[in-house]
Amino acid sequence: MKSCLVVDDSKVIRKVARHILEGLDFSVSEACDGREALDACIASTPDVILLDWNMPVMSGMEFLRAMRDTDLPSRPKVVFCTTENGMAHIRAAIEAGADEYVMKPFDRDTLESKLQIVGVA
Repeated sequence: MKSCLVVDDSKVIRKVARHILEGLDFSVSEACDGREALDACIASTPDVILLDWNMPVMSGMEFLRAMRDTDLPSRPKVVFCTTENGMAHIRAAIEAGADEYVMKPFDRDTLESKLQIVGVA
């Protein structure tokens, strides 16, 4: 079973994402900020990370940079999931190491297609 770490400071978004991902046969864990997500990745690296941009403690971009500098046994795929929709944001996310980008609000079909694009669905 594939694993996904959902990183978002919104409990509602984490719950919606968990529901969709479990329906797609993913085991799901959650983190409420980038620091918690980095600790989770070090403990057990997921196959894919659904990552919010704006969070307290450590933002999505800060998390990506920190993860890149961490010696993980494998590199998870990263799908940024955010309300930031400008081309500059998308470009910055990809340059920082994100594999794909999905806009909030998202639905099952949209998320599933993004997971297929990155090769984990």
